Amino acid sequence: MPHPVIKFGTDGWRGVIADDFTFSNVRTAAAAIAAYVCAQEDPAKGLCIAYDTRFGSKAFARACAEVAAGAGIPVQLARAVTPTPALSYGVRERGAAGGIMITSSHNPAQWNGVKYKAWYGGSGRPSIMTAIESYLGRPPAPAAQPAPIVEVDFLPTYLKAIESFADLDLIARSGMKFCIDSMYGAGATILSGIFARIGVDHVQIRANPDPLFPGINPEPIEPNIRALGEATAANHCHAGLCTDGDADRIGATDEHGAFVDPHKIYSVLLNWVLRTKGWPGAVTRAFNTTKMLDRIAKKYGRELIEHGIGFKFVSDLMLEREILMGGEESGGIGFQRHLPERDGLLNCLLLANVMAEERKTLGQLVADLQAEYGEHQYGRIDLALPDETKNAAIARARALPPGDPVFAGMPILRTETLDGVKFYLDNPEAKTKPNAAETWLLLRASGTEPLLRIYTESCSKESVANLLESARAFALNE
Repeated sequence: MPHPVIKFGTDGWRGVIADDFTFSNVRTAAAAIAAYVCAQEDPAKGLCIAYDTRFGSKAFARACAEVAAGAGIPVQLARAVTPTPALSYGVRERGAAGGIMITSSHNPAQWNGVKYKAWYGGSGRPSIMTAIESYLGRPPAPAAQPAPIVEVDFLPTYLKAIESFADLDLIARSGMKFCIDSMYGAGATILSGIFARIGVDHVQIRANPDPLFPGINPEPIEPNIRALGEATAANHCHAGLCTDGDADRIGATDEHGAFVDPHKIYSVLLNWVLRTKGWPGAVTRAFNTTKMLDRIAKKYGRELIEHGIGFKFVSDLMLEREILMGGEESGGIGFQRHLPERDGLLNCLLLANVMAEERKTLGQLVADLQAEYGEHQYGRIDLALPDETKNAAIARARALPPGDPVFAGMPILRTETLDGVKFYLDNPEAKTKPNAAETWLLLRASGTEPLLRIYTESCSKESVANLLESARAFALNE
């Protein structure tokens, strides 16, 4: 029978602390993971378990470790706060059967979660998550003797991996200055430690672990990232680099403090990698990401694969075929030659690497992209709506015929429904600009929260603002 509270989604299970995310339910989730490992993996390989800065995370991780050990599964338990990609790297590098990460990533402070990482160092594939869910309420038989729980440090080997992936010598010689923001989360002091060791000028903000994430959600987008922009400009830095609560996503600001959205970050990295590295593989992007990536991939003759929303689709492709890099709208970007996993810390280093090699600020790199591939502007809003209103809006969107000018007066050219409802629109402004971005708008109901997410890309900021406002009115049936 399905559990009334615990549901393993894309990456695991999340809940509100003390409401449904309780020690009892966490132990139930851990028991399902332990049962899965005992039945379908090699339990002797053990589990790696780590935690972030959220309220109770360390204690919840210890509870998971005790459940797994009680089932006879050896546990390597982090002795301190650990970023999610460091745990994922540890799972693969140590040959573990899997890993548990206690985090709710970018969610508000009252949330926490249990992520499962498979043996290959990435999120569990849908078949794995379904199997784990099937063991809810069916705990494994207790072992005659509990397995050991050993406290370990997952950081040293992980740091060695990301430091060797980027050209630290080049960054050190660049003379550039960076502002670093870990949003009170698990990435605190890591980038600053690397930069201090190699002599890179930098300042850092919000580096103290704080489970309340005061004033923000630890998601590196506006408005949460504004403090980074202000600090970057005030300290005359060449860019601001940001990681989310568990450090698997990246955010950034340019030298003037302006937000650089994840689409531009992905585009900067992809353009650089294709031009300078010669690494093989196709490029992937989620359904709600910029079409600039398509233009970059086409220039260099690379296949571009569009997929559903969620990094699980990137991970799946990386396990099946040769993929250069893949990413999603929320700042999750991954390289197959590193891990089938997003890694905000690695991507911060690589962004600094590109700036050092090109001898340009982040703002200059973005301007170069816009000049070469056409102006692409992006926007997103999240509407908190009851399920009835949310689902009704999606149903009305699906019924809209081609030619209908319902969004900011722009006729619908075509509709795609890979993940949500996406409209390509006939934007008169695009005809006045060289190489202008295609105009599109996407409505998608969140599968885990009472939210309707609206995304759009167009050829100007004004067009984006008009489309978002028009879509908001449509969703509310005004």
